[in-house]
Amino acid sequence: MKFCPEKFLVLAVLLGAFVSVAPVRAQSAAQPADPAREHVFLIMTDGLRWQEVFRGADPSLLTKANHDNQPVDDLARKYVRSTPQQARAALMPFLWSHIVPEGEIYGNRDKGSDAHVTNGFNFSYPGYSETLTGHADPRINSNDPVPNPNVTVFEWLNKQPGLAGQTAAFGAWSVIGDAFNRQRCGFTDNAGFDPLTSIPMTPQLDLLNHIKAELPRVWSDETFDAPTFYTALEYLQAKRPRLFYLSLGETDDWAHAGDYGKYLEAANLVDTYLQRLWQFVQANPEYRDHTTLILLTDHGRGGAPVEWKSHGQKIPDSKYIFIAAMGPGIPRNGEVSGGAPVTQSQIAATVAKLVGKDWNQQTPAAGKPLPGIQVAH
Repeated sequence: MKFCPEKFLVLAVLLGAFVSVAPVRAQSAAQPADPAREHVFLIMTDGLRWQEVFRGADPSLLTKANHDNQPVDDLARKYVRSTPQQARAALMPFLWSHIVPEGEIYGNRDKGSDAHVTNGFNFSYPGYSETLTGHADPRINSNDPVPNPNVTVFEWLNKQPGLAGQTAAFGAWSVIGDAFNRQRCGFTDNAGFDPLTSIPMTPQLDLLNHIKAELPRVWSDETFDAPTFYTALEYLQAKRPRLFYLSLGETDDWAHAGDYGKYLEAANLVDTYLQRLWQFVQANPEYRDHTTLILLTDHGRGGAPVEWKSHGQKIPDSKYIFIAAMGPGIPRNGEVSGGAPVTQSQIAATVAKLVGKDWNQQTPAAGKPLPGIQVAH
């Protein structure tokens, strides 16, 4: 598991000027995905609890003691509401105003919806590997930076006809590079503090590379989410890949540090980044109406008042996660209640199905695609 120091410096990185945005437009009426044209954006945010996603901020945790002994009044005004529905919309407004109404979300245990990991470890690298390969691997039993011995669905798809060279992956945590096995995968796999050098250099990209190199290293193996996101956006603007992966990490790091205020702010920023990605999609004809966005986490966390800070085998409830998606081929079920459980292991086959490929035939151990995915034939 990743851990954070108790004291740290916060550096605000103002990079919004790099983003050219268009008004958010909802997808057209639900339609099957066209596998010849579909793009898939898979976004993960490390260790974000289902409780905040579905209930919003927990007032019992939003205290000075859980915020580096700093005042929390402003955060309470920003996020605390009288109902879970209002609180979650305040925390993640784009998720609840666009992704859920246009698609679906699993994992609200208050409504009997079960989404969970299957690897049994309930921490980061096993969760990323399970997501990317579709199955648990007992060899992936630590967060050590060891190249993944398994082929991920992205590596396989990147070698398929019509998809070759159409994949890219970005992560704030350096081990994301190992989860994809950057030595073997054959596509841009940019993680941690590494500069991005696989596209033509621009003033914006040069600045981002310098920022990543020169930021205070609060965590030795992970940069802040902002330079990771804007580096990924530079790549999107330059290369227009069909398959795009982004992993953000501050939700996990601030929780391990016991700073619930910064944890909430990180979750809210993830939502902002989702909105900006969707604005990019809507502003580009090749993406508009032909892009599916999937959001999930690598693991859950424990409950209040203490175990929310951590996760792992000794905290069984940290296996519970959330999974959200919208786009062509995604059922418009909204907030799912009850039903059969869904698992992290189903994501890889879902990604492949949306672009017309069968990951289960390639990797029989992988979970089946999420239910109800529609693809044109």
